[in-house]
Amino acid sequence: MNRRDSLKALGLAAAGGALLLDGCGPQSKTGKETAAKGAEKLPGVQDWEHVRNGKLAGETFFTDHELATIGVVADIIIPADGVSGGATDAGVPAFIEFMVKDIPAYQTPMRGGLKWLDVQCQRRYGQVFTECRESQQLELVDEIAYPAKAKPEMRQGVAFFSLMRNLTASGFFTSELGVKDIGYVGNRPGVWDGVPQDVLQAHGFKDAWG
Repeated sequence: MNRRDSLKALGLAAAGGALLLDGCGPQSKTGKETAAKGAEKLPGVQDWEHVRNGKLAGETFFTDHELATIGVVADIIIPADGVSGGATDAGVPAFIEFMVKDIPAYQTPMRGGLKWLDVQCQRRYGQVFTECRESQQLELVDEIAYPAKAKPEMRQGVAFFSLMRNLTASGFFTSELGVKDIGYVGNRPGVWDGVPQDVLQAHGFKDAWG
């Protein structure tokens, strides 16, 4: 299993709970964020939800620097490969921007976690997370991506990365790109070719006509 497959597996597991919690169904592009920006109300969305989503989409929470950091971390969690694009290609940063406005309880953990990343990188490498080399970014992420192995002093980073991974997985796998990435094709009509010959013979029939 390569790095993308292992991180994707973690993301799918996280997405299960996050999708139930956030109620984001597989929509045409990127979950709730697209619903908010679209002029047309999506099926299953009540009028008051559509109005509220549009209002939230017009607000801004993260700074440009914070969104850039979210993009880098999201692409570490689900990078682009030969099969599909990565998290930022699926619009995950915009999805997370919407989700923290939709669920305000995410705001402090996300903003605090992004600041934590920059402080750690400033201490270790003398610059913020987005300006570090990829090897330095991965070195820090590896210390917070696996809760069972993380040091106690990294618990704030672990909590942030767990939330970030949940949101990234939710955003990616409810996007058009993510749905194609897992091979979901939707409902298709089946074709009935009759009872297989070996089953007929096992029950004493020569063919479908007896």
